[in-house]
Amino acid sequence: MKFVSWNVNGIRACVKKGFLDYFHEADADIFCIQESKLQEGQIDLQLDGYEQYWNYAERKGYSGTAVFTRKKPLSVRYGIGDKETEAEGRSIILEFADFYLVNIYTPNSKRDLSRLEYRLQWEEELREYLLELNSKKPVIYCGDLNVAHAEIDLKNAKSNIGNSGFTYEEREKMTKLLESGFVDSFRYLYPEKTDVYTWWSYMSKVRERNIGWRIDYFIVSKQLEHHIEEAEIHHQVLGSDHCPVVLKMTNLNA
Repeated sequence: MKFVSWNVNGIRACVKKGFLDYFHEADADIFCIQESKLQEGQIDLQLDGYEQYWNYAERKGYSGTAVFTRKKPLSVRYGIGDKETEAEGRSIILEFADFYLVNIYTPNSKRDLSRLEYRLQWEEELREYLLELNSKKPVIYCGDLNVAHAEIDLKNAKSNIGNSGFTYEEREKMTKLLESGFVDSFRYLYPEKTDVYTWWSYMSKVRERNIGWRIDYFIVSKQLEHHIEEAEIHHQVLGSDHCPVVLKMTNLNA
């Protein structure tokens, strides 16, 4: 099976910049997006052969997630833990025969770290929820997770220590999750690969010079690690300040 995840930073804008060309070229079984930035009825995506599931934020032009899947899931929910819904549209969970698919847009702790406490609480609730799901069947967890886990995952690590997305607290939450029985699919295959990023600032020439961060992931239950066939970062794909990330799995059925 082939999975794609992409923070599109506004699906309406991204469609004007080639989203559909990439979508059809990717030919994914399941395609997840984050930061859709719209409300219901503001776009009509013609994606033949795909079921569409959208979680809209209450605030206009903000956050939001969606999943496009060739096979209809057994169940769908919008919200983690005890939350059946959540105001910022940050999560969609699809249950399939062999696994759960969890699409997440993790809250940013903000430049001044004013939202760090909220972010850390979110991480705890999410980890507990992922463990609950994992006790039933394996999990494939993806999205813009708004953290570079290790120094290898961003260009200028030393100067960014303590900054939003690279605080010790955020990185420790990722470590704690992985130690709970999950695997970062890209690092599983490429533990020492450098200069591979998924997000670049819009500042002049930053992307051209590849001064980026790897903050978009596919994380899978440890029992699925031997099913990981390939993990790719499509850095050449434009249309957003993020690029798509891809996971290919063997012997997995939706």
